[in-house]
Amino acid sequence: MTDSQLIREIKDGNVQLYKELVTRYERKILLFIYHMLKNSRMDHMAEDMCQETFYKAYRSLHSFREVEASFSTWLYTIARNTVLSELRKNRNGNVYLEDSGFEPITSSDATPEQTVLRAEKVNMVREAINSLPEKQRSALILREYDGMDYQEIANILGQTVSSVKSLLFRARASVKTQLESYVGEPILEEYEGMKQR
Repeated sequence: MTDSQLIREIKDGNVQLYKELVTRYERKILLFIYHMLKNSRMDHMAEDMCQETFYKAYRSLHSFREVEASFSTWLYTIARNTVLSELRKNRNGNVYLEDSGFEPITSSDATPEQTVLRAEKVNMVREAINSLPEKQRSALILREYDGMDYQEIANILGQTVSSVKSLLFRARASVKTQLESYVGEPILEEYEGMKQR
């Protein structure tokens, strides 16, 4: 069953099908929320905010209109707004990228020195992304980590597609500049998503 079919069934009273929507999106939404909370010292709240997101979505499902956005875009928007609202309440406006268990992949032939250098480069990329303004950081996370297209990101961030492209261009340029200041040569290969798409 597609999301649209599930939503129609749920709106028609078959509410137990909402569990299927939760199952489809729970991990992605949880990781997205965790991304936004990392380094804000609130990442322990990610699961609660994920549940709150799905609760809000369930309560507002009757007002969801597919012609305006896909269910996933609508859900990410609710998640983002939930996190930003909580951060404002806690007077902590900084939203950061997290490592969410991501570990650098090393070949079995890699020496310990190569493994350490790769991990350091991955950390430099994370720090560079964490230093971005919130909208640039969110756009970059949604594009490179969640694989969303420009229109989906625009809907989530409340921006135009051209604004999203501009945010991504500035974010990538800033990360590139920061990384090049650490080493004499670009290390963008450590963050494959930095290439223009």
